Amino acid sequence: MNKDRFTWRSIVLPAIVFLLTIAIWECIVLTGVLETYILPSPYSVAQTMWQRGGDLAGYTFRTGIVAVSGFLTSVVLGVGISLVFSQSAIIRQSGYPYAIFFQTVPIVAVAPLVIAIFGYGMLSVVVVTTMISLFPIITSTTTGLITVDQGLLDLFRLNNATRWQILWKLQFPGAIRYLLTGMKTSAGLAVVGAIVGEFFAGYSSGGQGLGYFILISQNQTSTANLFAGTICSTLLGVIVFISISTLGRLFLHRWTGEG
Repeated sequence: MNKDRFTWRSIVLPAIVFLLTIAIWECIVLTGVLETYILPSPYSVAQTMWQRGGDLAGYTFRTGIVAVSGFLTSVVLGVGISLVFSQSAIIRQSGYPYAIFFQTVPIVAVAPLVIAIFGYGMLSVVVVTTMISLFPIITSTTTGLITVDQGLLDLFRLNNATRWQILWKLQFPGAIRYLLTGMKTSAGLAVVGAIVGEFFAGYSSGGQGLGYFILISQNQTSTANLFAGTICSTLLGVIVFISISTLGRLFLHRWTGEG
């Protein structure tokens, strides 16, 4: 009963907020508080999404491919770096400041360098996406790897376990939950990174994504297109986040019997 009530609330309450938002939005447009060239009506945005549905689907798909590619790259690199960090406090203290670089560096400053090295197109956007989504993987996984039950660690050492055995049979299994948490954060950042990357580097022929569409719409002062691109970006982020969260729960259930 409680579960059904929770499910009902989790669906109905967001739907009510959505309808209220649309109503307030429409009222603002109808009363002329903002001009339509600044804030188009919900109907205009919906009409634009319907008329340009094919184009928006293509842009969204290409941005999704880039986001997933950058996300998977960040997971592989992040786990590898975390495994190295977990082996020594000296290595961790020496390398962690450089890991922070990926979280703090302004992409606007790095983008010209990325473009100079990799050129315009999908590869540069994937690199930018990886840079933005890498840090949560490193921090979460490293925390999980070094957060080890001391009693279990003493037991492994008592049985003369090698460092390799301790890593793969004790540390890494214990870090799975931390890794999945970092992946959920990184998944959202990957979509942001893909769109930001497309602002600067996504101009190769036939490879444009939502970032390119939003930038062109801004330059043309087409706010209906701008809202349509923003909505598609939001939906893409939600889809990626829910997909990673669902896969994470399934994996965690199979791994530990929990979920």
